[in-house]
Parts: sequence; C-alpha cells; structure tokens
Amino acid sequence: MSTQPRSEETKTRLMEAALACFAERGYDATGVAEICQRAGVSKGAFYYHFVSKQALFLALLDQWLATLEHEMTRLAAPSAPAAESLQALAGLLQRVFRDASGHLMIYLEFWRQAARDESLWQATIAPFQRYRALLAQLIEQGIADGSLRPCDAQEAARTLVSMAVGMILQSALDSSGSDWERSAQLGVDLFLTGLLSPAATVQVATTETGLDATPRVE
Repeated sequence: MSTQPRSEETKTRLMEAALACFAERGYDATGVAEICQRAGVSKGAFYYHFVSKQALFLALLDQWLATLEHEMTRLAAPSAPAAESLQALAGLLQRVFRDASGHLMIYLEFWRQAARDESLWQATIAPFQRYRALLAQLIEQGIADGSLRPCDAQEAARTLVSMAVGMILQSALDSSGSDWERSAQLGVDLFLTGLLSPAATVQVATTETGLDATPRVE
C-alpha cells in the first residue's frame, strides 16, 4: 500500500474512533490517548493529522455539515420550481435522521461544545447561516414566480432551519418517541402549505413511508 492511501486510512480510523468516543463519553472526558488506543494508532500518527483534539472535533463537524451544505446548495439550484425545491427539504431531513442513526448524541455534543467555545461556535453557526441564506433565496424565488405568498423570506428561512434543528435535537433526546423521518415530512408539508400562494395547491398522497406532498401551481 502506498504512503498516501495508508495515511488517509489512518486519518479515517482516527475520525471514526473519535466519533465513537465523543458519543459514548463526551468531548471533555475523551483524551487523545483513548482515541489513539481505539483507532490502533500512535500519538505521533494522531498529531501528524490533527494538531489537537479540538481540530479533530472540528473535522468531524465539518464532515457532517459539508454533506448537508452540498445537498442544500443542490436544492437551491434554479432547475425546479421553488415550492418543489422546498418540499425536497423534507427528503433531506429524512436522510439526516437515517444517516445519523446511532450518532445523534455526537451532534448534541457539537452544539454543547459550541456554546462554550467561541471558535467552535463560529464553525458551527456559519453553515447554518448559509442554510438560511439558501432557503431565503428559494423563498424569494417562489414569491417572484407566484407560487409562494409574499412574506419575510429571511424570517421564513429562519423558522425552517429552527424547525429542522429542533427535530434533530428532539430525536437525539428521544430517539424512540416518534418516527422522526415522518415528522420531518409532515413538518415541511405543514409549513409549505402556509407559504403557498392562493394559486397553488398541495397534493397529498399516502405512501409506505408516510405523507408525500407535492406542490402544484395551477
């Protein structure tokens, strides 16, 4: 095996080990030695890839948020009507719950640490600010094309992001309390119904996975 693939494999093992340790014990109670032991690598290998435990923590945060941001950017592309793009947000939320299965506690740890550390807070809040900007752009497009009723696009985007974050937090605290994928679909459906202009209707059909609502501009 060449040096580069081996180096990337070591970095991946460290990130996976840290993810498990942070989720089980929390950020503060987890040390570099414990992460290295779990990953089966030396401290030298750790510091070759990460200057500190916090740098590794940020790498995990970036990895999670980068995936969300890529999908949000794709949704905001003007290839589909704004109302339909907003509806696709429910599918993105469902994917977040599905992909995060077993790791939701680490997301709570991200937010807990961000509340205590300025650099972590900046790294955490910046992507959500971009999410709000992308959603506001979509809502403004919908208002312009007549599929959405006039409203404060910035506040509507803030509400959507808050709803999504709230669901993720609730699912972490009460994973068995609800079908969170279905709740995400229903939440977006209800929100979008309120945003639709009088010229638009929402067609709702029952599927195996729950509600499937698609905006139709008539």
